[in-house]
Amino acid sequence: MNETMPPLQKPGQILARGVCRHMLGHGFVTVEELVPTSGLRVDVMALGPKGEIWIVECKSGRADFMADHKWQNYLEWCDRFFWAVDQDFPTDLLPEGTGLMIADGYDAEILRMGPEVKLAAPRRKVMTHKFARHAALRWQSAHDPGLSFSGV
Repeated sequence: MNETMPPLQKPGQILARGVCRHMLGHGFVTVEELVPTSGLRVDVMALGPKGEIWIVECKSGRADFMADHKWQNYLEWCDRFFWAVDQDFPTDLLPEGTGLMIADGYDAEILRMGPEVKLAAPRRKVMTHKFARHAALRWQSAHDPGLSFSGV
């Protein structure tokens, strides 16, 4: 099988693709660009086989990371938080106490696990519901591209 990248992807989207592939290998399913609450949009949210929720923020370079002033707000929406960067990213910029993945468009590798801070049961239920709806809407949109999703 000759594998090629989808055309016109941004660097962060390429990293997200590799992250999603890697997470599947660990039994996690993923969605991209999920909104946990108004004003926040995570790059990748992963749902594990035991219901664990991980967030992965993909950073394409120093400027992309420096412009992200909201990442700490993501911590309350997941059990573990990770950065995904390419092999040339200056990883010394990334905060201690966060997870780290090195990724490309085909795979990723977890270099450092983010600390586990378990979500409270009500928050986990909300996030699992959002994950399911987001995934279902994405599937339906891909399956029926002409369908309007206004009011959903």
